[in-house]
Amino acid sequence: MTTPDAASLIAVPRPATVPNAVQLHAKPFDLSRVRLLESPFHEAMEKNAEYLLQLEPDRLLNRFRLSSGLEPKGESYGGWEQETIAGHTLGHYLTAICYQYRATGDDRFLEIGEYIVSELRECQNARKDGYVGGVPEGDRVWEELKRGQIASKGFDLNGIWVPWYNLHKLWMGLYDAFTLCGIRDAFDIVVKLSDWAIDVTSNLNDELWDTMLACEHGGMNEALAQVYGITGDERYLDLAMKFNHKAVLEPLARGEDSLPGLHGNTQIPKVIGAAREYELTGDSKFQDISVNFWSSVVNDHTYAIGGHGSGEYFGPSRQLADRLTMTTAETCNTYNMLKLTKQLFSWDPKVEYADYYEQAMLNHILPSQDRATGMLCYFVSLHPGHFKTYSTPYDAFWCCVGTGIENHTRYGESIYFHSDDSLYVNLYVPSELDWREKNVRVSMETDYPKSETVKIKIETDSKTRFKLKIRCPRWSEGKIDASVRGETYSGEPGTFLEIDRVWTNDDSVDIRIPMSLRVLPTPDNDKRVALAYGPVVLAGDLGSDGIVDPMPFTHENAEYFGVPCPSVPVLVTNGKDVGDWVKPVEEEPLHFKTVGVGQPNELSLLPFYEIERNRYSVYWDLFDDQSWENQKEAYLAKQREEQQLQSVTVDYVQFGEMQPERDHSVDGEKTSAEGHAGHKMRVAWHGGWFSCKMKTPSHDRVALVVDYWGQDGRNREFDILIDGELLAHEKFSVDYHNRFFSITYPIEMRLVEGKNEVSLTFKSSDNKIVGPVCSVRTIRA
Repeated sequence: MTTPDAASLIAVPRPATVPNAVQLHAKPFDLSRVRLLESPFHEAMEKNAEYLLQLEPDRLLNRFRLSSGLEPKGESYGGWEQETIAGHTLGHYLTAICYQYRATGDDRFLEIGEYIVSELRECQNARKDGYVGGVPEGDRVWEELKRGQIASKGFDLNGIWVPWYNLHKLWMGLYDAFTLCGIRDAFDIVVKLSDWAIDVTSNLNDELWDTMLACEHGGMNEALAQVYGITGDERYLDLAMKFNHKAVLEPLARGEDSLPGLHGNTQIPKVIGAAREYELTGDSKFQDISVNFWSSVVNDHTYAIGGHGSGEYFGPSRQLADRLTMTTAETCNTYNMLKLTKQLFSWDPKVEYADYYEQAMLNHILPSQDRATGMLCYFVSLHPGHFKTYSTPYDAFWCCVGTGIENHTRYGESIYFHSDDSLYVNLYVPSELDWREKNVRVSMETDYPKSETVKIKIETDSKTRFKLKIRCPRWSEGKIDASVRGETYSGEPGTFLEIDRVWTNDDSVDIRIPMSLRVLPTPDNDKRVALAYGPVVLAGDLGSDGIVDPMPFTHENAEYFGVPCPSVPVLVTNGKDVGDWVKPVEEEPLHFKTVGVGQPNELSLLPFYEIERNRYSVYWDLFDDQSWENQKEAYLAKQREEQQLQSVTVDYVQFGEMQPERDHSVDGEKTSAEGHAGHKMRVAWHGGWFSCKMKTPSHDRVALVVDYWGQDGRNREFDILIDGELLAHEKFSVDYHNRFFSITYPIEMRLVEGKNEVSLTFKSSDNKIVGPVCSVRTIRA
């Protein structure tokens, strides 16, 4: 076998290191000790590396040089890099190239990291305050903040889109450049930046902190805790603690079910920060926060693929059956859940943590990359009959592009863990490990999950004793068997099979992990199910009808694009065991077909990670003959109604959700986002208003469909205007009390003729209230 190369020998300077206050019962190996062998994960890493090398650091540094009064060396990229979140991608990119270097030893990535850090050093030196960043209008915002002037609508701070979230990515990129690549200047930059942060927040009282932290701020508590960890300076830990968002973290500490209605990815980095604070301080409250959060997300909000959330938000606990939308499973969320899971496993090495890691990595992260181009998903749709939409190389730069380019560099970091006398094998990914402290080299050979068998080979120059702990997945329906030199072992699902022996050179462990077909019902509807074989979620390949290739879709129009989803088959199984009606396809591993149950047609099922450009369904509705006969017409009519609505929809905005509101330029006064019964919405009161931009066909008749929540049905009176002209005057009656309803408003042709976009405004009458308005769509009349 080959061994990890010179990257593993990098000396990482640590002028001061704070030891953990808690014992880590299992530790991940440095990424330089692990090398991936040929597999879908290795292919994804290689395709991602190609994209990393296509990107030009000078273009990502454009805003940083501008913010420091320096001439840019490259034109800024498009997409979000043209918005007030500009600069966020650079931190992700710096982290990604550091991980890629550590994972491969390829010096090209080290050189990129050194160049970026040198440029950031120049940007910081051009200023006198220690700040470095690409936040547009940053100087104004930070000066206002220092004076205690703070205004936020939830995702903006003083008119700028999530500036602390933006900076968190830079902090972590610099931290990774120092700790993974040993770039000393990165240490100096991040320390000065942390000193700046202390100064700029020094005048904030508790009330102002609460106001500021209501705006998404990433994992600033994590970033500053990490700086404390490499410096030992208590000031940075103190500031990290101030970034703890009490409104979210305190209920989690008490074990309360507080997630429904919250923006998903806003919360996970806060919890990752709390987890790091637990490690550094030993305060068990932070442990409780982390464990309670993980348990709630995984057990109450997670889909079969390992992702969670619809439209970026947590819904009601354990209610997923009716949340299979086109905007499920934001990839950023799962990226962060894997980071948290890795931490929790190191505290308490339990199979359930490793099982979730495999579930999410195999069925969400791997399928989120277009294997042909390396482009990345924002959402991974679970709407039956939908398809994946990918980024473009130079004009997207969504948050999930940033985390996405990191995702595919990190496959090697959680395969193996170790303690002084134990080696944990958590993931069955072909790879090589250099456990030099034990003078042991390990190689894993497998075609898993296409095969049930795994071979682990041991090379050592001298006999050595340790415990090999092999994960026995909870989904396995039988014991996991292993053999070494004729000795046999077995482990129960949900445990680690432990082999404690003196290992000699050329020992090998042959492992068999029995796999079978599984039905995965949603927690609130056991007749709406996903199908899996072993760890692999299977999807039905529904063809490419109505899809343009290459896909011209972007995040802004990925949900409603005027192409209806096709009718999706149902499965009339009559309660039979899944093995009776799903059969393997000969000589095509992990490919299956349904037999005798598909209505109106049978299905081809294959691993979700193999589906790229076609329509698919992950979830299916189960019937028996009688229930299908009784419900068939109503069921098909509902599908036709949805198809018809999609076919005439021009544009759609969900109010109360961050990204749709940004995509539609939502603005207003005396307005706020609210939530009820798992629905998001927006209100305005006492003369207040809110507006949005909506696409319209320039030469077709059009109507406006508005979804409302009736609430108490009282005091609700408002005008609806298009480009300042009155469309309708609306007044709720008591009949609307406590129900959701829709109203369609025809739009006169003169209001939209020749226009591709209009401004839609909801304006309250004096002392009256708008809505709440859940969503609006423009449709061809």
